Amino acid sequence: MDTENLLHKADLSPSELAKAMLNRHVGDNVETLNNLEIEQAAPVLAALPVERAVEILDQPEFFGGPELIASLPAAHAAALLNAMSADRAADIVRLLPEDTAPLVLAVLDDESRSAIQRLLVYPEDTAGGLMTTEFVSVPSNFTVGQTLEHIRHVERTRETVYAIYVLDPATKRLVQMVTLRRLISADPSAPILSAARESKPITVTPQTDREEVGRLFRKYDLLAVPVVDHFGHVLGIVTVDDAIDAMLQESSEDVQKFGGMEAIDKPYLQMGFGAMIKKRAGWLCVLFLSEMLTASAMQSFEAELEKAIVLTLFVPLIMSSGGNSGSQATSLLIRSLALQELRLRDWWRVAIRELPTGIVLGSFLGIIGIARIAIWQSAGLYDYGPHWQLVALTVGTALIGIVTFGSMAGSMLPFILKRAGFDPASASAPFVATLVDVTGLVIYFSVALVILRGTLL
Repeated sequence: MDTENLLHKADLSPSELAKAMLNRHVGDNVETLNNLEIEQAAPVLAALPVERAVEILDQPEFFGGPELIASLPAAHAAALLNAMSADRAADIVRLLPEDTAPLVLAVLDDESRSAIQRLLVYPEDTAGGLMTTEFVSVPSNFTVGQTLEHIRHVERTRETVYAIYVLDPATKRLVQMVTLRRLISADPSAPILSAARESKPITVTPQTDREEVGRLFRKYDLLAVPVVDHFGHVLGIVTVDDAIDAMLQESSEDVQKFGGMEAIDKPYLQMGFGAMIKKRAGWLCVLFLSEMLTASAMQSFEAELEKAIVLTLFVPLIMSSGGNSGSQATSLLIRSLALQELRLRDWWRVAIRELPTGIVLGSFLGIIGIARIAIWQSAGLYDYGPHWQLVALTVGTALIGIVTFGSMAGSMLPFILKRAGFDPASASAPFVATLVDVTGLVIYFSVALVILRGTLL
């Protein structure tokens, strides 16, 4: 039975719905509970066997984990968290209400509580916040056979066995990493270090940003990366699925910022009305105040507008063209900086590239603008006056300057923000468009003063 049909069986009680979910794939069960309100999903989750409920809670695609855990009795919530992977349990506890989290932590078993509290120390956007403390390690004096036997005993208590981490028996520092593939193909009587690669293992610190963690996974084609302290002790590992989830979340945040709002940390339909207003109102007010500069710019050219009303016809055209060119450049540069295709020191190379690009693109638009005025005038669709050729030249020339400025401003702003320590994604499309709008008006009317002086002005 698919999710839609299952949800439409309104006569099913929570226990009956839970029973119907027992033989379904965990992904389908996640989709089912995601489509239920919290007060409907809570009794269904409570009716499921612990191992099946944990399967659902462990999925990053399941959005209601913290709310459901908070709605369950503390003892039941603790039983689920005890059975979950430590990193996912920590993610849920981190989002629990302040008055609920201590109650749940108090009834956890000592091992789970300790693991979760260690993970909660680190910000969620760092390697420490992404890592799990469930990994397999062996001393460097083990043989391959001893290691395989050790894995058989501990596999049930470990989230994943992508690799085995070889530690110094005396200092417990990381010595090497052995992939499961190389371990299985090695001679059981050989030392464990004989199955390790010659290269030094790739590691990160707990404070490493999640974007950098994702870059290392891409660069070195990793399945897991150990998180070590400054002494070289392994604190945990970040697995590839957690790295992918983090990269998707980072991309989502960048897209939201680029749209001119604060990043949201919940699915759209789960965001409260007040929280949604809070996330969007701040940026809207900032952008509105910035756009007021556009009115100020037009007021400063009020006399020219009174003499040549025809110029106002092209203000929307001028403003949108500059904003569009700036947004294009910003989009390209933010993505390139995020993928580390560009460094801060490359700003001058970008400027040299964007300057002629802006001139050529502006020329294209300028020619189209001039052609449009000429066609409308000759076809009798609109009369731009006796000096329509000069009006067309003004529009065409202004477009070259405005599109060029938009391209330069849009490409340099991400570098400026990154150099100042801000997220380049904060250079949102609306922000760039606002900046170029104001400057575009100044360029437009300045060009008009030069070309139309002595005729319309």
